[in-house]
Amino acid sequence: MKVFNLQIEDTLSRLLLQEDTDGDKKITIEDKGPKAFDLISEDGTKHVIKGTYQLSNLLQELVIAKYDGKTSVKIPLNKIDEPPVSRISRMIRDFYWKGLTRSMDAQGVEKLISDTKNESLTAEKLPIYIPFQDDLAFNYYKTLETKLNINAAKLPEVISPEFVKSLNDKPGILSLKLEKENGEIKGVPFVVPGGRFNEMYGWDSYFESVGLLVDGKVDLAKAMADNFQYEIEHYGKILNANRSYYLTRTQPPFYTSLIREVFEITNDKNWLKSHLKTAIKEYESVWMVKGKRLTENGLNRYLAEGLGIPPECEEGHYDAVLKPFAAEVNCSIEDYITKYQKGELQNDFLDTYFLHDRTVRESGHDTSYRIEGNCADLNLVELNVLLYKYELDFAELIKNVFDDSFNANSNSYTSSYWFKKADNRKQLVNTFCWNADLGLYVDYNHVTKTQSTFVAATTFTPLWCNLASKEQATVLVKNALPLLKEKGGIAGSTKASRGDISEERPARQWDYPNGWAPHQMMIWKGLINYGFNKEAQELIYRWLFMIIKNAVDYNGTIPEKYDVVEATHKVFAEYGNVGTDFEYISQEGFGWMNASYQYGLSLLENRYIQNLNKLIEPEKIF
Repeated sequence: MKVFNLQIEDTLSRLLLQEDTDGDKKITIEDKGPKAFDLISEDGTKHVIKGTYQLSNLLQELVIAKYDGKTSVKIPLNKIDEPPVSRISRMIRDFYWKGLTRSMDAQGVEKLISDTKNESLTAEKLPIYIPFQDDLAFNYYKTLETKLNINAAKLPEVISPEFVKSLNDKPGILSLKLEKENGEIKGVPFVVPGGRFNEMYGWDSYFESVGLLVDGKVDLAKAMADNFQYEIEHYGKILNANRSYYLTRTQPPFYTSLIREVFEITNDKNWLKSHLKTAIKEYESVWMVKGKRLTENGLNRYLAEGLGIPPECEEGHYDAVLKPFAAEVNCSIEDYITKYQKGELQNDFLDTYFLHDRTVRESGHDTSYRIEGNCADLNLVELNVLLYKYELDFAELIKNVFDDSFNANSNSYTSSYWFKKADNRKQLVNTFCWNADLGLYVDYNHVTKTQSTFVAATTFTPLWCNLASKEQATVLVKNALPLLKEKGGIAGSTKASRGDISEERPARQWDYPNGWAPHQMMIWKGLINYGFNKEAQELIYRWLFMIIKNAVDYNGTIPEKYDVVEATHKVFAEYGNVGTDFEYISQEGFGWMNASYQYGLSLLENRYIQNLNKLIEPEKIF
């Protein structure tokens, strides 16, 4: 095997000067260089590195060595010619997860201070908000105030929407779990999505943990669950993310799935017992309160209980909505926002608009025409599927692990209690969300008492936890796959449901033509649950092929989402595409995209893996 002994700076300079013709400090198919670079091996023979993929691999290996503080490096040819399937997997396992791991101790907080979302705070200290009961964290962060540019502030015992709104002009980070070991305080680690998403997000964390478990990083997945537990115990819910403006907002519930999958590896019964108590508390206090997230028909909805305009949105995001109201009172949009936020102007329409807008963000599907303008009125099929999974997990864990008796929150539970709840929810989902005429699962508007006609990837979610009957599953797969399957996998919605796009009605990122990792992962598992293995293999192949092709052509790019119709990372929708803006090498990929790759690879048959390495188009195989 040829080995190249290279001076890093000199080789990097020559390589980029020759091959990076557009000056973006990457080597991609859009560069116009010769795509051939001479290297001298250790035995003195010349070797020509040819092709975009190989040249970008060389660039990446040089940069990794540079980041390690080296001035020279020995790079074997098999690293440059490494098959793409295994290279991407290795980079995720050994490099990207590390780049995405954070903690809320001194070292981790120092990184958070440089977050782009804190740039407006340069003249002040970054607030770190600590739960009322957590004296360990409060005292710890107080000691850091003299060392770091932070301000430790304790939250009130009762956190109201009014209080959360009062923090909008001084947003900060919410503390997560700290542990004291041998006199030293350390933050319990967590994985962030990546890019501008530099916090612990709710449902992202579950899907990231699926990938972590595939990669044998059990302690990190366990730590994610421990931080979930901290959030429930101290903030009352699993947060949208651990920033102050998310205190009234939760996320899609995957907590029981996470603790169950961790327990299946660790068999730590005491750990499971503690988390199961917390999960039951979350279920009862967050989801099953009548008039809030529990609707009159027995199904659930999302309901973000904040007030005013969501402060995390970029300037100008709501201008089109606010403009006519500002014109009506003859003031600028900026002045209208100020007066509306202070309560000097009353506007019932905007109150309702922002209730639904915040709730869209709580749902995780921000944004989509499926739920825009009415999200708080909808029994979303995927939410009720997730809560059915909670009830089923409670029942099965209590029966199989805790001898059919479990005490939590001053109550004693048996498996039959939870099996009955799960069976009741299954009946309700099939009553309100199953459309027999379409052969699809859809959302239900509990206010208008009507089913939605919007066809989305979420129609498949009942298969993920075996809620559908075999007959329903067969009809669903027959009807939904042709509607939603695209070159790169399953689209967020059908084009017809999304409707026409214009300047006045821009594309939404969770709709056609875009595809998202959590949808794919749930759909793969659901298809396998019901024996649709051929269909699952095809969808996994399509998704992985798209990831690999884009990574090969674009210097290892692994982004937040894809346009699955064109099978490209070049997505034209709001918010851009996190994970595409880097120089030399991606150090993170993107959290749940990394996970989808590792999970999909663990499910894919070997014969298809060989085809992926050869970059054989899906259409030539299926």
